[in-house]
Amino acid sequence: MNDKKELEKLKKDLAHLESDILEKTRENQAKDDEIQDLKVKVEDYHSQVLRLQADFDNYKKRSEKEIKSYVKYANEGLIIKVIEVYEDLERALKADKTHDLKKGVEMIYKKLEVILKGEGLCEIDASGEKFDPYKHEALMVEYNENYDEGTVIEELGKGYTLDSKVIKYSMVKVCKKK
Repeated sequence: MNDKKELEKLKKDLAHLESDILEKTRENQAKDDEIQDLKVKVEDYHSQVLRLQADFDNYKKRSEKEIKSYVKYANEGLIIKVIEVYEDLERALKADKTHDLKKGVEMIYKKLEVILKGEGLCEIDASGEKFDPYKHEALMVEYNENYDEGTVIEELGKGYTLDSKVIKYSMVKVCKKK
């Protein structure tokens, strides 16, 4: 009888083990399915990252191209305005020598002045002003009784601002006391 009991016990244990194996197999299959789903998601994310990287690279290239184009043609409006003055100057040079050349050149100068001022160009006042290193470039210093220390005695070359930015410093001679 002992053998029968042991056999029954072994059968029970075997059925229990088979049940556990079946349960573990189902759990493993569920885990495998979850892993497969995660692999698909990773591949999707990877594809999205690659597309985003390509889109960003294309955006960068397009932006660089637009900036280059903008820089290349930034002065187009000014050039168009200056062309008319250029052509007037050409006509003045080709004009009959008896024609008043000085008057024609003065007209061209005035036209060019209006264009440049319209674009925001302003001359920097220098003579008699206090030396300002942000607007003036001192090329010479000179002792002079008639001026205070640091005063611009003479403008040697004009300076200009474009709106509020200095684009060319005035070249000046400055009074220096001993």
